[in-house]
Parts: sequence; structure tokens; C-alpha cells
Amino acid sequence: MDSFDADPSTQTVEYKPVGVKDLLIAMKDTSELIVDLSYSALLNNSDNLAEEVLQLESRMDVLQMQARMNMLMAARKPEEARLLAPVLGIIGAAEKISEAAGDVANVVLEEEDLPGAIRAALPEAMEVLARAPVAADSRYAGRTLGGIDLETETGVRVIALRRDDDWVLTPDNETTVEAGDVLLLRGAEPNVSGVYETVTGGPYQSPDEVDHEMSDLTRAVDTIVLMKNVSELSVDLAYASVLFDDEALAEEVHALEIEVDALQSRLEAWTLRAASEVNEPVSLRGLLHLANSTELISDAALEITEGILRDIDTHPVIAESVRESDVAVRRVRVDPESGFDDEPLSTLLDAHPGIAVIAIHRPDDEWVFYPDEETTLSPADGLIIRGTWEATEKLLADAAIS
Repeated sequence: MDSFDADPSTQTVEYKPVGVKDLLIAMKDTSELIVDLSYSALLNNSDNLAEEVLQLESRMDVLQMQARMNMLMAARKPEEARLLAPVLGIIGAAEKISEAAGDVANVVLEEEDLPGAIRAALPEAMEVLARAPVAADSRYAGRTLGGIDLETETGVRVIALRRDDDWVLTPDNETTVEAGDVLLLRGAEPNVSGVYETVTGGPYQSPDEVDHEMSDLTRAVDTIVLMKNVSELSVDLAYASVLFDDEALAEEVHALEIEVDALQSRLEAWTLRAASEVNEPVSLRGLLHLANSTELISDAALEITEGILRDIDTHPVIAESVRESDVAVRRVRVDPESGFDDEPLSTLLDAHPGIAVIAIHRPDDEWVFYPDEETTLSPADGLIIRGTWEATEKLLADAAIS
């Protein structure tokens, strides 16, 4: 368990000589989880998930304050200050991401959640995220995730685990599940439903659906799902660009920020039109708050890359902190001579277990987010991959990939 005295009830933060690298690892992992969790709370109209977001936001408040204190103690020379300036930028950006995610969660808690018709129109293939407290008599209690082998057996992943005020943000096969833990489960809803019952001893409840007479729901749903995907990807790519001192990745973050601006305008315009079709236009306020918070997350992700775009050398503590997190995000390009050209994505994934393709950037500037295994690869596609360090390094070393 990583813990930095991040008790949400703590009102003061005292200086402790915690390694900046360890703090940045915790902030990176928290940033990535909190964005996913906040959108999931909104899309599922889940107060429980929204409360977990606020727990993480309180944790981030403590982490960023401890990081700033330790940074002030570290810079003793002008050159050190110059190299550490981007680190302060990353700390500030991570805090902004956390605050914006908290704003999304508050949309749910303040009863400004998405209209039921929009939730009902979400694609059936879209994965859900559920909060599952471990019952004392659960057959998972006292076992490791490796021993349970949940993902292989059910297709459901444990993306995080909370034990009281401590978090495991990147659980692995050695992580032990104890009674009273809170698991965050992700997967297809039918699969999550079964696992949830095994974990908690109670039935999984889908979010209630409330009918609204609104037209062109598909456009709104597509926009919201895109905003979620772009926000998550922006944060992933921003940290990856810092790790590899990769200006091309930083430019991808900039391109995604422009995409979010367009999506924000599209959702705001749809909301204004839809206001004339509902009895209580105030019920659509949550959509406007969502649009604004998404834009803030995207802007903060771009701030993480500022040192790269300004050609300031990456401080070793930044690279080490991102490298020591368990998950790597990399960018590779499909070589026309690779044999994967015009093949389904499954061909590449079968050849490289431990890899997930989270996005494809087509040569014509089209983005395909979270593609399925039947998606056909094209020459010069840019793949954004996520996986273990070993698996991603193996893919990059493959002569068929450039």
C-alpha cells in the first residue's frame, strides 16, 4: 500500500522528507484513475463512485502539498531551479486534473446528473465501472488477485483497491484482497454484475433510467463518450511525453486539447438546443458543467507537457517517477512492411500479449479510441499502447514495428 497520510479528514499538512519521485508516482497514478472514475460516476449516476472520486481528490491535495514542500527543499542552485520548474508545473497540473474530476463527481452528488435518456443511449459495448465492498464471507477474501485470476475467468479487471484511507492504484497478481476492502471493477456490465455479487454478496444494480423527450440523442452521447476518451488519453500521453522527453507525444496532447475545445462547443450547443425540448431546462446544467470540467482536464494535461514543448531538459526525478509506475504508455507506428498492414488488431495483440491498444491515430488525423480487436490496421497508423514495461519494450523491439 502506498500511503502519504492522505486522510481526507486531515486539515493540516506537515513537511515530511518523502521522496519527490515517490510522490510523483502517486500523483500520476491518482490522476489517471480519478479521471476514469469521475466520468464513470457520471455515466452511471453513482453516488458511491462519486464519493470515491472525492476521496481521491482529498488524497491529491495532500500529495501535491507534500510535493511542493519537498521541491522547495531540493532546489539550491539556479540550474536546479530551472530543471525543477517543470516538476512544479506537473504538480500543479495534477492538482487541476483532480479538482476538475471532483467537479464532475459533484455533478452527480448535487443531483445534476446526466438525463436518464442519455445514459440509456450509451453504447451497450461500453464497459462499466463498479464500486464493490468485499464481504466478510466472499470467496475472494484473503486471496491474491493472481490466485483469483479474475480477468482471465470473467473479463473483469480490478483497476484499484482501497483499504480504509490507503489506496492500491495499480494492483497486480500479488495484491491480496481482504474483507472490508473496496474494489473498483471494470468490464462489460453482464460480467461485472456476476463478479459484483461474488464480491459483495448482494445484487448489482444498473443505474435508473428516466425518460426525457430529447431529439438527436446519438450526437450528445457520442460527444460525451469522446470527451471521456480524449480526457483519459490526454493525461496518459502527457505523462508518457515527459518520461520519454518526446516532443511528438507532447504535440499529440496539444492536438487532443484542440479536439476537446471542439467537443466542448458541440456539447454546449446541443444542450442549448435541447433546453427548448424539456420541461425543466435546469436539468441539463450537468452537461454544461461536464463540458467545462473536460476542457480543464485537457488544459491541465497540456500543462504537464510544457517543459517538453519549451525544450527544457527532463529532470531525472520526473523520468524515474513515471518509469517506476507499473504501467507504460507508448506510441508506435505500423510499418507497411510489417505484415500487420490490413490485418485486424487481434493479429498484433496475439503476437504481443500484455498489450492493450487504447487509441489509433490515422494518417488522415482521425482518432479511433479504444478500438476492438476487429479494427483493421492501416499503413502508418500511430498506435497508442498501454501495458507492462516488459511487454511494451518487446513490442518496440519487434523489427516489424517502427
